[in-house]
Amino acid sequence: MALTSAFRAVTDKPGLVIWRIEKMDLVPLPANAYGSFYEGDCYVLLSTRKSGSTLSYDVHYWIGKSSSKDEQGCAAIYTTQLDDYLGGVPVQHREVQSHESELFKGYFKQGVIYKKGGVASGMNHVETNVYNVKRLLHVKGKRNVTATEVEVSWDSFNVGDVFLLDLGRVIVQWNGPESNKQERMKAMLLAKDIRDRERGGRTEIRVVEGDEEKASPDLMKVLESELGERPQDLRPAISDAAVEQQQRTSISLYRVSDSEGKMQVTEEARRPLVQEMLNHDDCYILDHGGMKIYVWKGKGATKVEKQTAMSKALEFMKMQGYPYSTNIETVHDGAESAMFKQLFQKWTVQDQTVGLGKTYTVGQIAKVSQEKFDTSVLHARPQLAAQERMVDNGEGKVEVWRIENLELVPVEHQWHGFFYGGDCYLVLYTYEVSRKPHYILYIWQGRHATVDELAASAYQAVEVDQQLHGEPVQVRVSMGKEPRHFLAIFKGKLVIFEGGTSRKGSSEQEPPVRLFQIHGTDSSNTKAVELPASAASLNSNDVFLLKTQTEHYLWYGKGSSGDEREMAKQLSTILCDGFQETVAEGQEPAAFWEVLGGKAPYASGKRLHQVVPDHPPRLFECSNKTGRFVVSEITDFIQDDLSESDVMLLDTWDQIFLWIGKESNQVERKEALPTAQEYLKTHPSGRDVDTHILIVKQGFEPPNFTGWFLAWDPYRWSEGKTYEQLKKELGDAADIVRITADIHDSSLDSTHSTYPLEVLLNCPDELPEDVDPAKKENFLSEEDFVRVFGMNRDDFAALPTWKQLNLKKERGLF
Repeated sequence: MALTSAFRAVTDKPGLVIWRIEKMDLVPLPANAYGSFYEGDCYVLLSTRKSGSTLSYDVHYWIGKSSSKDEQGCAAIYTTQLDDYLGGVPVQHREVQSHESELFKGYFKQGVIYKKGGVASGMNHVETNVYNVKRLLHVKGKRNVTATEVEVSWDSFNVGDVFLLDLGRVIVQWNGPESNKQERMKAMLLAKDIRDRERGGRTEIRVVEGDEEKASPDLMKVLESELGERPQDLRPAISDAAVEQQQRTSISLYRVSDSEGKMQVTEEARRPLVQEMLNHDDCYILDHGGMKIYVWKGKGATKVEKQTAMSKALEFMKMQGYPYSTNIETVHDGAESAMFKQLFQKWTVQDQTVGLGKTYTVGQIAKVSQEKFDTSVLHARPQLAAQERMVDNGEGKVEVWRIENLELVPVEHQWHGFFYGGDCYLVLYTYEVSRKPHYILYIWQGRHATVDELAASAYQAVEVDQQLHGEPVQVRVSMGKEPRHFLAIFKGKLVIFEGGTSRKGSSEQEPPVRLFQIHGTDSSNTKAVELPASAASLNSNDVFLLKTQTEHYLWYGKGSSGDEREMAKQLSTILCDGFQETVAEGQEPAAFWEVLGGKAPYASGKRLHQVVPDHPPRLFECSNKTGRFVVSEITDFIQDDLSESDVMLLDTWDQIFLWIGKESNQVERKEALPTAQEYLKTHPSGRDVDTHILIVKQGFEPPNFTGWFLAWDPYRWSEGKTYEQLKKELGDAADIVRITADIHDSSLDSTHSTYPLEVLLNCPDELPEDVDPAKKENFLSEEDFVRVFGMNRDDFAALPTWKQLNLKKERGLF
């Protein structure tokens, strides 16, 4: 097939296109075959996504375990040609059967099916309504499911997994006694997908619980009629492939260059990596601890470097002793994948827009004006709430408690916003949506608080949470890392004292000299933070308050804006109870420097606006359903991926959400927070360990969480069906027994004699001895059957029983 013809299937419409390599040609697959892969074949898959007006592409070539070297090479070549056809912007992936990337498996929400054979052995992809099937599928995984065709025998079974016996018109699901509810649910959804996608909805599905086989005697008879007598003991459970609980921290960057006339691969750097290490005139190999290899192609790299980069990655894989199944991803300069960018400490994109009404350009000197936005739209537009990290404008009710003698003591309203580094505080924020109260519980922990106070703040947070029936979103706040909404609720009057305490009767004396850095442009983002009282603490870009027992100086750095100076003036009035002398940078009186202990160098360069890192959100599942606590990533996530029986971790880079499912167990809830902290510590890019961690309960999700999910449905949890409900809808075993009996009869009847229609129309007494009067149609020849009923045997068998009987009566065969 000509490439122009094969690539005609490529459009700007988001979705999947899959081709199979057939006799070295690229042949499009029908959409109802997506998700099924023959082990003897190779495939090319294109995923198209649309973000605004921008299209992004991922191209995968999939290698079946029994495919030939020629087919594998052909798939790689077609992948490169498809990449060129799309302008060199797709991310390329090499996928090997049973070792696919999570991104690849995530395209097939119902599961991936591996089928025996391939195009060389005459195996074609499914046609709808074909029933001459007999296979046993071994289903593994509870998130991204794979189903492999295995020998139709009890020898293939084990007690830990789920198996589907597919007989075309009947699918019997057998659940291993040690399989869990989610694995059983996923297998059932896969069986339904086979029924609807391959059989036009005309297949009966029933379930046998492996630990309650006696409750399904009819279905066990069906299994035994196909598999033989059930042995007393089945094989023990096969443990799932070990999944890393934390991301590997090992990461290395290698340069691929022919600058000296010979292609060479040299190590450039190790963790942490920064974007500036990538030279646009070269190609690079990034090794993520052997888990995955990335190939980066610079815009200015030579044609030879670009063409040989993938082959060099394969050579590198062999040289390092990595398995053949190691996943390789190729990215282009300027079109890097999210997974590639998150391996770097900081990754910025030129001229990107951040948030609402703010456009920053790399290299542009501050200050860029920031437009105010209407916070009332945050609940109507949760995507905006997510981007702005705000649930509202901070106008709700605020209650503050201090931990004192390990108990909660209310803080008087006049002292709201004053936080001391020697204390811990709980801040409960209440706001209304559609007249229903919602809560955020902030746990602020001072840098100098005792271990007992830190533990008490966590304990008291649990108590407050329980009093409010588990509804609050919990946010742990590290001193100095206060999130934007926390600043907003104190309306420009937030002051962080380095040490000390606000407790009554404290014997601590106030320091004779205090220096505060005041930063912010309006009441929603302003705070004062105490710094060491020395000249070295100053910064030309901000406003500082220098406070002694007799004098107060408000120092304006040259780079501070009018808005910042105005907010600083308002906040300093609270701190000083009155007048402050304003001092412009460069015009300081001698007394100013004397109070600070003398002049000293300080930061005076013009500050560039920090661009929000270009890191898309990532979702992880935290579960111990397999007997060990495991964290696994979910790609292309949607709301349905939030599993009610687990804890989920949503990483939006500057915030981590822990979503607690209603049915998650105590181990999962207990391990979730330490796992989130470990995730930050071991992240290959060297993340800030004080990144905010927010705890969200199922059913009480704030808009800055739901905004990361496309088309969030607040009623999803009340309408979702359980495994037991879905199982009940399948019906009883009677239909299965009848259909399997028909299947057996028709297979036996294929060896019977056939008779002309005239003979079979006789009354029962005049029929040949071997003809069953109730099943006369089975004794028609294939040609006569089609002539009499106007359809073949498979289509007739797929009809409801009453329709079959009516047709037989009309033809005189009943």
